[in-house]
Amino acid sequence: MSQDVFAGSFRKSIRDHWRILLFEGIVLILLGIAAIVLPVLAGLAVAILFGWLFLLGGLVGLATTALARHAPGFWWALLSAVLWIVAGLALVAWPAGGLISLTLLLIGWFIVEGISSVMYALAHRQGSSARWGWMLFSGVIDLVLAAMLLAGLPGTAAWALGLLVGIKMLYSGLSLTAMAHVARH
Repeated sequence: MSQDVFAGSFRKSIRDHWRILLFEGIVLILLGIAAIVLPVLAGLAVAILFGWLFLLGGLVGLATTALARHAPGFWWALLSAVLWIVAGLALVAWPAGGLISLTLLLIGWFIVEGISSVMYALAHRQGSSARWGWMLFSGVIDLVLAAMLLAGLPGTAAWALGLLVGIKMLYSGLSLTAMAHVARH
């Protein structure tokens, strides 16, 4: 497929789905504002959500491991399931204590997301998509947030997780609404 055909099909796809981009952008903006206004609550909510996900994943792993107790690697699968359950219980029972661990994971996520957004923006630029700079800016924001979060550990972990997730959601929402606005016209 030639570059011109790709760019044309890419622009058509964005133009055909601008309403979806706009809706997602507005939802992310609203959620981002809520997390920025209530960062401690947002951080605790993230910790509790991850706790429940780990706990439920561990319980499912435990059940499937028990059903396959004669399969090779049973003890490793059992250990893995128990670790997921313990991590989930710890986050659900003591979400404030889990904020530092989750903050470290968030730093890694912001780095990966930042690099991905920058690369996505550069791909848009090559596809002649207008407003690719917004996506580039979003990626740079991710990388700056990762650096700020790392510099403030451990003291900032109590409020930083919710605040930074809120900022990330806000800027992602703004970039999506900007892309939807351009695609609409």
